[in-house]
Amino acid sequence: MGAGVFIGDAAKQVNMSVKTIRYYEGVGLLGEPQRSDSGYRLFYDTDIQRLTFIKGAKALGLSLTEIKETLGLWAQGIRPCGHVEALLAEKLTDLDRRIAELTAFRDGLASYMDRQATQVIATGVPCKHIDGAAAGVGDLVLPQPVLTTDKRSASAS
Repeated sequence: MGAGVFIGDAAKQVNMSVKTIRYYEGVGLLGEPQRSDSGYRLFYDTDIQRLTFIKGAKALGLSLTEIKETLGLWAQGIRPCGHVEALLAEKLTDLDRRIAELTAFRDGLASYMDRQATQVIATGVPCKHIDGAAAGVGDLVLPQPVLTTDKRSASAS
């Protein structure tokens, strides 16, 4: 194990903020760091590798809960590639569904705008477009907001 670095240097190495590293430590993605004699956190090569792994997992769209599960498998001696592949396949399916919903909404919105272009604004109505949507003209189907693809913990992203 090489010499440990302080949190600021670790943050620079992985292009992450100090605040993010502290957060990851707080939610259990990093073990309790070793401390210098002065009480400062020290990060070693294994910590830097773990932070790099977390960053890569986030880039693939994994939630912090999913990353924690994946790291837990690795800690048990299980190579988590199959687990990650299943998570990514689930995310692809979810993305395809969301794209279809958004495409349908886009098509409906374009059609609605075409129909509303010829409508005359009623007296006392600030905007014919919003008034028409509120009245159900054109039967727009709004996609449901999607906050996370992790159905187990929406707040852990």
